[in-house]
Amino acid sequence: MDFLPKKKLGFGLMRLPLLDNNKADDVDYEQAKQMVDYFLDNGFTYFDTGLMYMGSKCETITKKILVDRHPRDSFALAAKLHADYFDSLEGRDEVLQSQLEKTGVEYFDYYLIHGIEQNLLKKYDKYDCFRWIAEKKEQGVAKHIGFSYHDTPELLDKLLTEHSEMEFVQLQINYLDWESEWVQARRCYEVCVKHKKPVVVMEPVKGGTLADMPKEAAAVLHQQDPSMSLASWAIRFVASLENVMLVLSGMSDMEQIKDNASYMTDFVPLTEVEKDACFQAAAIINSQTAIPCTGCSYCTEGCPQQIPIPKYFSLYNEDKREDLSKKGWTINITNYEFLTEKFGKASDCVECGQCESICPQHLSIISFLKDVVKHYEEME
Repeated sequence: MDFLPKKKLGFGLMRLPLLDNNKADDVDYEQAKQMVDYFLDNGFTYFDTGLMYMGSKCETITKKILVDRHPRDSFALAAKLHADYFDSLEGRDEVLQSQLEKTGVEYFDYYLIHGIEQNLLKKYDKYDCFRWIAEKKEQGVAKHIGFSYHDTPELLDKLLTEHSEMEFVQLQINYLDWESEWVQARRCYEVCVKHKKPVVVMEPVKGGTLADMPKEAAAVLHQQDPSMSLASWAIRFVASLENVMLVLSGMSDMEQIKDNASYMTDFVPLTEVEKDACFQAAAIINSQTAIPCTGCSYCTEGCPQQIPIPKYFSLYNEDKREDLSKKGWTINITNYEFLTEKFGKASDCVECGQCESICPQHLSIISFLKDVVKHYEEME
């Protein structure tokens, strides 16, 4: 297939380095530009942007760090149409035109219908988005078309049967979610194989979970090869899947991009023994993870109480890995108090359900926030 990237690593622009970690769009532009340059200099070309990323400023940021600084034929740019940004047939074109203007390009190399799951699919069907995106390909505004997906393998099979014009599918795949009853990564991947659709992988490191894991899990991987970073195992695992055309990595600093480039420039697939080590590590991590949040932050944009949900879940997960009956206190108690000075508390949740309606992991966020309240606000 002539549209497949030459190298399997893609730069996800949703976790760029920040000057202030509490401001989603306060980008460290100098470092971000260095990262883009390093990525291109090492032969990688695929960049992924999105309406909802970086405090909804990702597309204008992309223009500054990439488009304005490099020839158009030196990179491939992916963008997405999300259901939350239009409410009419005309709205689809308005979104696309806005994206082209914000990024400063005349076309997207890859254009996706974003985050399909059962509820959003109703809206995409209502506004005939599959036919519309196919027309954009015919017009040359979108060179290649596909969709990102968060639902069952059965629905995915139905979609690919009805819409064979879709050229690729973007899926959440990592060795932690491979057999997950919620994500069903393996089964969704196998549906794409059945339909001969290449896969773009998102969340290969599961929002950093597979780069910062319990010591017992890390030891399993280090025993195989202590020279390799923990993140490398996650990215190499999915890149080793035969039907995967690209692995997106949301890189946040130069160290991460250099590490990824070191093993993805001349990629060598994992052996079966190495894959088994990943699954062993996954079993340990899953036994210690209370809330399977990836930190995508989709839930925070529309929160009326400005609750930093992923940050609270991350603190909670860290504490749940500790034996608090022995320690009694962790630094995350202070970290939680510090965050509540700038953001809403977990107890401020009004249960509007906005967060749960948009969560790609289909988490019971309202219920989990109540667990956070008990842990941090009602501790004796």
